[in-house]
Amino acid sequence: MLPHCRMYRMALPSWSDISAYLSEYWSVIAATVIFALVGGVTIYYTINQLNKNISLSLMKAIRARAKKYKKLKDKVPAASHIWRKELGSRSKGLKCCVCLKSVSPPQYLGGTIHECDICGATAHPSCSGNAHKDCKCVSMVGLDHVIHQWAVQWIDTADRSEEDSFCCYCDESCSGAFLAGSPIWYCMWCQRIVHVDCHNNLAKETGDVCDLGPLKRLILSPLCVKELHRTGATGLFSSITSGANELASTVRETIRIRSKRYKKDIGSSQPESPGTAEPQSDTDGDSEGSNTTAKRDDHVNGKLHEVHQSTESEKDKQFIADNAASRPNGQHEMSHAQNNQKYEIVDVPSDSRPLLVFINKRSGAQSGDSLRQRLQILLNPLQVFELGKHQGPEVGLSLFRKVPHFKILVCGGDGTAGWVLDAIEKQKFEAPPPVAILPAGTGNDLARVLSWGGGLGVVEKRGGLFSVLKDVEHAAVTVLDRWKITIKDNQGKLMCSPKFMNNYFGVGCDAKVALDIHNLREENPERFYSQFMNKVLYAKEGAKNIMDNMFYYFPWEVKLEIDGSNIEIPQDAEGILVANIRSYMGGVDLWKNEDSVSDTFQPQSMHDKTLEVVSFTGMLHLGRLQVGLSRAQRLAQGHHIKIEITTPMPIQVDGEPWSQEPCTIEVSHHAQAFMLKRVSEEPISHAASIMADILENAENSGTISASQKSALLQEIASRLL
Repeated sequence: MLPHCRMYRMALPSWSDISAYLSEYWSVIAATVIFALVGGVTIYYTINQLNKNISLSLMKAIRARAKKYKKLKDKVPAASHIWRKELGSRSKGLKCCVCLKSVSPPQYLGGTIHECDICGATAHPSCSGNAHKDCKCVSMVGLDHVIHQWAVQWIDTADRSEEDSFCCYCDESCSGAFLAGSPIWYCMWCQRIVHVDCHNNLAKETGDVCDLGPLKRLILSPLCVKELHRTGATGLFSSITSGANELASTVRETIRIRSKRYKKDIGSSQPESPGTAEPQSDTDGDSEGSNTTAKRDDHVNGKLHEVHQSTESEKDKQFIADNAASRPNGQHEMSHAQNNQKYEIVDVPSDSRPLLVFINKRSGAQSGDSLRQRLQILLNPLQVFELGKHQGPEVGLSLFRKVPHFKILVCGGDGTAGWVLDAIEKQKFEAPPPVAILPAGTGNDLARVLSWGGGLGVVEKRGGLFSVLKDVEHAAVTVLDRWKITIKDNQGKLMCSPKFMNNYFGVGCDAKVALDIHNLREENPERFYSQFMNKVLYAKEGAKNIMDNMFYYFPWEVKLEIDGSNIEIPQDAEGILVANIRSYMGGVDLWKNEDSVSDTFQPQSMHDKTLEVVSFTGMLHLGRLQVGLSRAQRLAQGHHIKIEITTPMPIQVDGEPWSQEPCTIEVSHHAQAFMLKRVSEEPISHAASIMADILENAENSGTISASQKSALLQEIASRLL
């Protein structure tokens, strides 16, 4: 037995070995825990120190800016901040520009802060009334040069060129220095950055003269903006009456909208359908709404309207009154009642090409507020107008009417672009301004054919709004055919005022989807909060109509005549489309120019005064077209199109749908509009851009007239683009 016991004991590990193993194991665990704790504390301390450095740097910049304001308030005209209310939950990390204390978190649930609509400065509601009048001033008339307006960079924006990310005096990076605690300022005109410590030396060497930076040709110089002073009792009485009426109207509108919309809690915001002054619908799914509980009414180029909230208080009314009272002295106000403007644009340099911007905040992803503020930082605030039910493009066009060679940028969808083109035509310019499009809708078909892209995502991909504005500056001028649509009853009488088409005109199944979407938007506008969701809803409504088969008798209910010849509609057709451009449903090419080589049809062009007509076999066919698995049926090309419908039928013009009673519809060429096409690397587009500049210089020198320049631009566009 002894040998066996001895062998058994030898097979078992000794207790000392186990104890040593456990001791080593727990030592490793303890070391790991201690290392993790030390690492966590180190990371927390580092982040905390960085936040303190950033906060300290910001406070230094604010204090230095306040001291500078006292010295320069006689040199640069005072400009009041245009305050709007924002939710306190969006104010994390922001400082009050008056007391320098944090504006977050709010003192009570649902609390708000005041944010400047122009420069982005933030303040407590109790402090905003004491803020310095150091916002971006729109007018420096009387000065010899534009003066740098150095300010604290309140909002983080990437809308700056790479070279402007360094101090304009010492050429050192400002981002790294900022984290290290060195405060910085940026100029609200040229966007350049300077260390606060470098500013005195810069001012001594340059006199703080600003050249407006890389976008100087597009910026309306404050030296060219003259404030119109009114004198006399009549003018004073008119001003007081206008202000009182505006204030009363604002309060009444606020109460009416709240009683209609805000039936839910503070988290819901039900927008109102657009009025008759603007398009009822947009091809791109333009819809009004907001994802925030605080929402502004139509912003009229510097005017401050009440921020709509779910409850109204005396403080809110007082906020309106206080801002209304401050408007006569504010640099950003414009009184547009009865075309009575507060500012006039004078003495614009011959090499300047000021950009007039129209923003439809209801378009697509509803990014209008953000776009407006970013553009007001990059340009003169007087150049940025927001379109709404109370203000159309006419106000901005009237202000810029005497400005030579100005350009227009439309931030919206195809419907918004058509709205602006209609307004330009009514102004009867001798040389109409060309129009570029920043695609903010859902389909953005017109923006696509002009190479501006299919959505707002292209802005960041191309380097921010700064790069987009540079593209606008160098864009080539082209022309777009515009078509007149008249609708008559069986007796030949007009059933409504003529409509104008830029993109396409549809009858049948595609118009039915557009009509369903329009009705859904009217009932539930909050569902149209992004471009992607808009497309999802379009697909969903289209799928519902696949099984309806309501257009089975379409070929026998519609008659088509082109240039006096009857065109047979295929028996399986459930809709026809009259197209002017090569994009439909967000980029679908229905005509396929490459197929024109093998048949008798000509290639499609948006400026050949010719329309293309195609047919669809139903909703499933439209879906297959969307993914590139099918092609539309070509029917004809022509200059004058006549369509007779014998039964009520859904119809759409550039995305504006309605249900039409039996009638006769005629489409004829109306005019041509000047558009701006983004210049790519193609030599032809680049040549067209250069030729446009040459013609403008020739007009400035008196070699050619404005009408001759327009005719030459049309000829160049028709031959080159």
